[in-house]
Amino acid sequence: MTLSKHSVAVITGAASGIGRALANRLAQEKIAGIAVADVNEAGLKETAATIEQLGVKVSAHIVNVADRAEMQRFADEVLESHNQRATHLINNAGVGLLGTFEQISLEDFEWLMNINFWGVVYGCKMFLPILKREEKAHIVNLSSVFGLIAPPEQTAYCASKFAVRGFTESLRHELLETNVRVSSVHPGGIKTEIARNSRLGANTPAEYKEEGAKFFDQVAQTSAEKAAEVIMHGIKTENPRILIGRDAHAISYVHRLFPKRYLKIFERLAGHRLDLRKNI
Repeated sequence: MTLSKHSVAVITGAASGIGRALANRLAQEKIAGIAVADVNEAGLKETAATIEQLGVKVSAHIVNVADRAEMQRFADEVLESHNQRATHLINNAGVGLLGTFEQISLEDFEWLMNINFWGVVYGCKMFLPILKREEKAHIVNLSSVFGLIAPPEQTAYCASKFAVRGFTESLRHELLETNVRVSSVHPGGIKTEIARNSRLGANTPAEYKEEGAKFFDQVAQTSAEKAAEVIMHGIKTENPRILIGRDAHAISYVHRLFPKRYLKIFERLAGHRLDLRKNI
């Protein structure tokens, strides 16, 4: 097991949702330190305050994970704040984008990829040399069930999450003979604000925002706290692929059985098309 009382964990996207819940859960383990990062300063301060109340050393960092220089600065700050150590890297920061491929702009697409994919790559590149100095270490990258299947109106998001999955699995195989374990996390519908905070594509109708949030609220089955608990179990058991929620397990199973027809099966189970254009 890579986690111990001497561990120092680094978490991006920690101002809310899964990131905050996981930071709190790690603090309950009474590890040596936690470094939390986000662009949301107010939310980040709340997360840090909770960790402090649990008696764990915490450092809070305002970081745009899409910016390579900021991620290098973040790594340097973590070393300075935590006695030149980090044992666990959790690349959790992510965003959503509403609209079909034709409705979103290339600028929209690049914005999402820079955060969801390049943020993960930068995190791994900056922190891997630090992790390799430890006796045991662990990288945890957040993909999605949309890194397993690809429904309509999620071209950019799916591209980013499939990329995270492929990158993470390849990295895991490269590091098999080292001290660093690597896990890919695939949450199903988690009760967070990601849908309501998603960006509208350049040419996406405004009503997509509310309809998308309503649909997400209907399918989200798992709390952020439960997601954090599942990730913690995956870290402790060194599970290379962590599925969160019954929906994620069902999606993984159905996709393997019916790789060409899974969308129709899911639409039949849902009772409607998985396409906002057909539901607005």
